[in-house]
Amino acid sequence: MKLCVIPGDGIGHEVVPVAVGVLQAVLPGLQLVFADAGWETFCRYGKALPDKTLEAARACGAVFFGAVSSPMQLVEGYRSPIVQLRRELGCHANIRPTLSLPLTVCRQGIDLIIVRENTEDLYVGDEQFDGEVAVAIKRITRSASLRVARSAFEMARHAGRQRITIIHKANILPRTDGLFRDCAREVAQDYPEIVVDEMLVDTAAMRLAQAPESFDMLLAPNLYGDILSDLVAAFGGGLGLAPSLNLGVTAAIAEPVHGSAPDIAGQGIANPLAAILSAAMLLRIWWQRPELALLVEQAVRATLDAGIATPDVISPGVSTQHLARAVIDRLKQEQG
Repeated sequence: MKLCVIPGDGIGHEVVPVAVGVLQAVLPGLQLVFADAGWETFCRYGKALPDKTLEAARACGAVFFGAVSSPMQLVEGYRSPIVQLRRELGCHANIRPTLSLPLTVCRQGIDLIIVRENTEDLYVGDEQFDGEVAVAIKRITRSASLRVARSAFEMARHAGRQRITIIHKANILPRTDGLFRDCAREVAQDYPEIVVDEMLVDTAAMRLAQAPESFDMLLAPNLYGDILSDLVAAFGGGLGLAPSLNLGVTAAIAEPVHGSAPDIAGQGIANPLAAILSAAMLLRIWWQRPELALLVEQAVRATLDAGIATPDVISPGVSTQHLARAVIDRLKQEQG
């Protein structure tokens, strides 16, 4: 087994090594290949995703991608490396679970998964500007919509999920969002055991804010899924606890949802649990080792049950390394 490790920027350099250490604890023979991407890489080499990084990612198949910084204004030649990497590796489905953890900052009773299409929509980055009018292209294709819908329904079947809610805004965008919804409905016919409903994205945002525990799985186009998954993460303890996996046919990218957090980078207090839980998703979904994923998740829960967490979720909290040692110690205890 090989893993391409891309720490990225900011706290990525602090939390990614922790997650990699957890993976090595359960997969002693794991081979690591380190590569660069992100804003710092762009400043050094003129490319946010160098060719050699892309080659390493393709060769390994499995990738762990840390947070990257991005400029808030247009910088000539800069493209989001994670968006480019997802597209280049064909990682068409972004999977973001939210599960209540034993923390006072978590809303209890939540166990939902948002699956978002990961390669198109407004994220194709096709914009024009003539000095007066700016236009962004929203691209939805039948092939990509069918593909992500199939992945979502297969995941629901294997995970024993009972309901998928299709998210769209087809009342305003009948051709693009309507196409996405219709493709999802078409795929749903092959999964009669799964209840399917649909919801406008604005209504879904309100319902998620009111009663996130009422949802099971959501299937959404790229932009809506990105926004809604961050909304739900607030009920799961915040972005420091929010894992994700970008899934394709020939590659998968584990990616904690949080950003590079330059305000706390280097202070040793970054929360590594989103990274660790992303590693568990890599184990369960990509490497098909659910028993190892369960061990990691149980170690995380046991650590939190013991009152050990970083300052973003518990006051006063412990350091990144303190939390990392606690999780790995519990993992070793579980392994006997």
